[in-house]
Amino acid sequence: MSPSAPRTLVAGIGNIFLGDDGFGVETVRRLAAEPLPEHVETADIGVRGVHLAYQLLDGYDLVVLVDATARGGEPGTLYLIETGDPGAVEPEGALLDGHRMSPDTVLALLGTLCAGTGSTPPGRTVVLGCEPATVEEGIGLSEPVAGAVPEAVRLIVGLTGEQPSHVLTATS
Repeated sequence: MSPSAPRTLVAGIGNIFLGDDGFGVETVRRLAAEPLPEHVETADIGVRGVHLAYQLLDGYDLVVLVDATARGGEPGTLYLIETGDPGAVEPEGALLDGHRMSPDTVLALLGTLCAGTGSTPPGRTVVLGCEPATVEEGIGLSEPVAGAVPEAVRLIVGLTGEQPSHVLTATS
């Protein structure tokens, strides 16, 4: 790994049994099929929030959380959301409950978890979200959300500082 390349984690979050909630998992699955620089690690987190919490303690410079994110836009709209300093988020109201550790809860507790383990929170954490059309029971992404996956992969490749031409020109 080059000394200037930031250690990067791209984590796919979501429930594949709830339609478009599987956006993050599908995006990371497609990204993992691409030749990535050695400083970029992908992880299918799914609904395992505790796994995400422990993974974030591994010392990443950049973390990209990929998830369905309802913000009121058209289905398939992508959002790039800067989380600020996740280690500075107050864990007020956040509970360390292995059955309900959403990404928001993990980020809220990250400072506490790092302090307890001597770890350092990621230098930068962003969420790449996609507006879902449906999160009802069912496997598979809706057409607009499935159509957003290739663009999400391109955005992630740009965020990681590498831009292989085969990814930038990919279409589906």
